[in-house]
Amino acid sequence: MPLARAWSVALFGVDGVAVEIEADIGGGRPRTQIVGLPDASLNEAKERVRAAVRNSHRKWPDELVTLALSPAALPKGGSSYDVALACAVLAAAGLEPAERLEKTVLMGELALDGRIRTVRGVLPGLLAARKAKLRRAIVPVQTLPEAALVTGLEILGAEHLTDVLDWLRGEPDTLRKPVPAALAPPAEVPDLADVVGQPEARWALEVAAAGGHHLLLTGPPGTGKTMLAQRLPGLLPSLTEEQTLEVTAVHSIAGLLTPATPLVTTPPFIAPHHTCTVPALVGGGVGLAKPGAISTAHNGVLLLDEACEFAADRLEALRTALEEGEIRLARRDGVARYPARFQLVLATNPCPCAPPRELDCTCSPHAKRRYMARLSGPLLDRVDIRVRMRPITALSRADGVTPESTAAVRARVARAREKAAERWKKHGWLTNAQAPGPILRREFGLPRAATALLDRGLDIGAVTARGADRCIRVSWTLADLAGDDLPTADHVTAALEFRDRRVA
Repeated sequence: MPLARAWSVALFGVDGVAVEIEADIGGGRPRTQIVGLPDASLNEAKERVRAAVRNSHRKWPDELVTLALSPAALPKGGSSYDVALACAVLAAAGLEPAERLEKTVLMGELALDGRIRTVRGVLPGLLAARKAKLRRAIVPVQTLPEAALVTGLEILGAEHLTDVLDWLRGEPDTLRKPVPAALAPPAEVPDLADVVGQPEARWALEVAAAGGHHLLLTGPPGTGKTMLAQRLPGLLPSLTEEQTLEVTAVHSIAGLLTPATPLVTTPPFIAPHHTCTVPALVGGGVGLAKPGAISTAHNGVLLLDEACEFAADRLEALRTALEEGEIRLARRDGVARYPARFQLVLATNPCPCAPPRELDCTCSPHAKRRYMARLSGPLLDRVDIRVRMRPITALSRADGVTPESTAAVRARVARAREKAAERWKKHGWLTNAQAPGPILRREFGLPRAATALLDRGLDIGAVTARGADRCIRVSWTLADLAGDDLPTADHVTAALEFRDRRVA
């Protein structure tokens, strides 16, 4: 029986598996069947591919066409298999040569007229193909800038199915090669100098940026909570090469990349609305889960503005991701793992009525407690820095002091991050927030004199063990900003003040 094979890729979260597509012609009445756990969208591909082949002036076999996708036990879905299915069928029917399909991965969705449409997940898919020792990749021409990020593969782009079929026949110059693309300049970030007053909150923002710490901003409306949060990405360093590929892979799966911005080089800033659903926040979907806001914010900033307006189940869903730096989503077709090491910024009013002056509040004590109870104890225990912002007064607007710019603060943050990266280099961590508690206590333990107040907080139950570890992390960041080699008692006290002023 005529038999041919081609290659494509199945994605499970940000991980991919090379899929071998075998086409067999004959053995039954004329029809097309796909085996190997295809979902509904992949099952529909047989009609779409048949039309694309016919409209590309090729003949679809008038026999039984069996398409087997291996590994057969892995669920497969989506439209990225279309080009590979078409080439495998035509090669099995003897209408196209099959030699060039060996060690070539094909990705792309086919329109009915044979045009090749873009698909999601090209970058992680090609990384999986390289891992499977495939040597060549053919992708939609629109995704060439993204595909070119993967080294070790010959990358080719196609606009139409006939381009791929002509290439199989050995015709030259039918497929495009990637050209070095000039990356778009990073978007301008708002300047910290725009924020009036709020010296404590500005300092907290600098500490959070230097150590990668989570931050809670509480205060009346109009005091600059959102403005400060929007300026945090401008204080962070550019992503490393490894971080860039991680973030770009997630954004590729989420469909957020464009030909003009095929590579994410700056920390992403994601700010979902408080009416978003749990799947929109943490990821979800039928079959195999797609990434949510917390994964698209990986290596960047996630702002939950009006945090107490978020439903409690949305906020509680963040707890595991905050602690582990990844999210695991179990669905019908398997467990998808997405990275989610983001920097959380919560901004909230102190009560539902939120007057400019606290004295004008009309909320009952019960209403205030119920409003702030949306931020549960376990969630707040994972937030390193908490700041109460003050109302803006005429004096703070006209004090004649020029606020520091983003560039000045960013320089201090960069120096502090360099010290932290050097300290944790052998462990592979980049910020103090990534250092686990056991390492902090065992290899980088502080003198008892420095942690005396923290020990007192543990004794009276004002600080949990997790909170104590987070205080030590913040104290290391304060020492880095001050240029000290070791946190002192003052640094630990300041770190504790960021969490709870009642201990002192």
